[in-house]
Amino acid sequence: MKVLFIDSTHPRLMEMLVEAGFDCTYAPEKNKEELLEIFPEFDGFIIRSKFKLNKEELDQAANLKFIGRVGAGLENIDVPYAESKGITCFNAPEGNRDAVGEHALGMLLCLFNNLYRCNTEVGMGMWRREENRGLEIKGKTVGIIGYGNMGNAFAQRLKGFGCKVIAYDKYKFDYTDEYCEEKQLQDLFDNCDILSLHIPQTEETMFMVNEEFIAKFKKPFFLINTARGKIVRISDLVKHLKTGQVRGACLDVLEYEKTSFEDLHANELPDDFKYLIDAENVLLSPHVGGWTHESNIKLSEVTAQKIIDEFGK
Repeated sequence: MKVLFIDSTHPRLMEMLVEAGFDCTYAPEKNKEELLEIFPEFDGFIIRSKFKLNKEELDQAANLKFIGRVGAGLENIDVPYAESKGITCFNAPEGNRDAVGEHALGMLLCLFNNLYRCNTEVGMGMWRREENRGLEIKGKTVGIIGYGNMGNAFAQRLKGFGCKVIAYDKYKFDYTDEYCEEKQLQDLFDNCDILSLHIPQTEETMFMVNEEFIAKFKKPFFLINTARGKIVRISDLVKHLKTGQVRGACLDVLEYEKTSFEDLHANELPDDFKYLIDAENVLLSPHVGGWTHESNIKLSEVTAQKIIDEFGK
């Protein structure tokens, strides 16, 4: 089978496919128009997030049997249409679940202990102890929405902190384990001190965290989003950071990201984004939650193995 690498990946992915007998072409330098011309030649695509594979692109790939997405989300693929054409879509959340779990916890600890501000102030010769008195995770109730690979990884890392972890997943049942207790969404609204999002971007979840959603929480809470930027409407988040209903936020993703997730719509950044930058109770990172050196390899290995298991000789 002929496989086209549309995006750059760790070399391990191609190594594994070639060893398994696949004929691989590495072409991340080609633009969309150049790629469309050669799409019919290939049985499989390897992608990250260079561009979307919608009906037009999939129709151009007449012989396509599979798409391997080297990452967790599939929002840049029209999955229903691909599956209607007999194209199998693979993703690899197992490859970066540990990275995301650690990043979410790291951001929370940094925010709770004012570490970014402390580092800046000490570097300026300031020694403000009382002003930087922190919070403890112990005794808090942490709510997780989405208890798949990422949500479970975050819950695992909270186990030793003496907090209560509850989780809601609309599409899973009977998943209570040693790390969390299965709950309904209303239970999270009633009890959360901290809310962490671990859900994909779909039509259903687009801007799910909005004015109405935030208002349902019985007490002020901290928000962590390491999932997708467009799950949270930033204007509504900023409004409630100002009211105090949201006590603070850890955001690895933002609604202002481009489709590739590797840049912002720099000419379209509103005042709300400027507020986030200046807010001392907000911590930002550039969509690197699952972006470790280890996950780079694991994502490629997981993707390759799934393809080999299904289509290998």
